[in-house]
Amino acid sequence: MAFKVYTKTGDKGTTALFGGRRLPKFHLRIDSYGTVDELNSHLGLLCDQIDSTAEKEFIKNIQDRLFTVGSNLASDPDKDMIVPDLRESDIEALEKAMDKMDESLPALKNFIIPGGHPVVSQCHVARCVCRRAERLVASLKANEPVPDIVVIYLNRLSDYLFVLGRKLGADLGVEEVVWNPRK
Repeated sequence: MAFKVYTKTGDKGTTALFGGRRLPKFHLRIDSYGTVDELNSHLGLLCDQIDSTAEKEFIKNIQDRLFTVGSNLASDPDKDMIVPDLRESDIEALEKAMDKMDESLPALKNFIIPGGHPVVSQCHVARCVCRRAERLVASLKANEPVPDIVVIYLNRLSDYLFVLGRKLGADLGVEEVVWNPRK
């Protein structure tokens, strides 16, 4: 018998966490891991637009880490369960990648308006979704157990996506559009 995608268990507006507890689909925990899933989809689209094999592999690794984040958030915090974990080395990898990209970029002195090329714009869309995920997870953490490292990882990931957008733009010869506020 083939596995069916539809279960009909969510037809009344609830969904199950790993561990069995059911929550309304609008619960902050569900919104949090749903937004992480949305971010992962945006990273897939970004990856599809990048030519560099090394950058694709790095983003695919991030996508794997986001499944780790999602499994953590989708697990019942009241149950003693083994879930995949993030590590400090995951955060360090993002920081090292940013440091390496920053070496070839001009110093940032102004705010940058997103755009200039579809791949650069996609980095900014992913960055914004990542920031939303971070805000939701931070809000969830204020009320329920969430490991500190999850919030830290999302924070660093949004920084990485900003720098990646700058680097991809530079590689493509796209001039950054600096925001000049109206006076």
